Amino acid sequence: MTRQPRAFRLDAPDVQSGAVVVTEEPFDAIEAADGTVVPMGGRRRAPWVGILLSALSGLLMLGLGLAVENLIVELYAIAPWLGWVALALSVLALVAFLAIIGREVSGILREQKIEKLREAAVDALAVKDHKAAKSIVSDLLGLYNARASAVKGSARLMASMDEIIDADDRLAIAERELLAPLDAQAKRAIAAAAKQVSLVTAVSPRAIVDVAFVIFAAVRLLRTLARIYGGRPGLFGFLRLAKAAFNHLAVTGGMAVGDSLMQQVLGLGLAARVSAKLGEGVLNGLMTARFGLAALSVCRPLPFIREETPKIGDVAGELVSRAEAAAV
Repeated sequence: MTRQPRAFRLDAPDVQSGAVVVTEEPFDAIEAADGTVVPMGGRRRAPWVGILLSALSGLLMLGLGLAVENLIVELYAIAPWLGWVALALSVLALVAFLAIIGREVSGILREQKIEKLREAAVDALAVKDHKAAKSIVSDLLGLYNARASAVKGSARLMASMDEIIDADDRLAIAERELLAPLDAQAKRAIAAAAKQVSLVTAVSPRAIVDVAFVIFAAVRLLRTLARIYGGRPGLFGFLRLAKAAFNHLAVTGGMAVGDSLMQQVLGLGLAARVSAKLGEGVLNGLMTARFGLAALSVCRPLPFIREETPKIGDVAGELVSRAEAAAV
């Protein structure tokens, strides 16, 4: 037999003392929150720089189009066949320009897709979202469906798509099956670039040659890593990736410059015993390796879940061993 709800008065004689405990409501927290200043977003200003660049670009395109039109008309007045040749060349140039624009847009959209996959994976891991993890794996399979090295991994992932798996386990399986081989390729590319930079800067006679080759190697390494993980950056896409890589490098500690990085990696006193040119080569190689690791983190479509995050020793251990052997 269930008991019906009843009301009691606290001062009633039949209410036992101590049976009812009355606590005060936490009004102190509410009053403290009332005095809190709510931060307001700053007022957005008009993007005058962007407007200026857009207007100048429009004027330049109009002037160029008018100049081409006048050239075609003048050539047609001189000889009709010259006008037709100029018109055909103009159409060919327009088609090539549209193809370049399309490639740039496609590369940027592909990079944005990889970035969104990585951000979505981070969010799914944070809240253990099974549905989001399944969608991320499907997008990864679509991204790498043309890779011959991912055929076996894709088949195993497709076989497990309907199984009930935790979000982190599902993403870890995708990481192992699809990204682990790509991580190995990326680490080999970083190690090769670091060794090449170290060798060239150790034997080059001029500092300007060192700087030029380091920049060239960094550009080539970033493009290589982007292609390994499925990106196809054009000019603007590459600049966007480079900015993201340098931002990541700054957040994770920045590029160590000078002898401090060598002292940190090679050990105290060792950098003083190697020759100056060899030490400079090792330092440039280690800086290239650090930039490569930052670029790897930016280009990878998933964060490191179960796979070990690569470190400098994994991609530049040979440089350290070489410097240690030279110092003995």
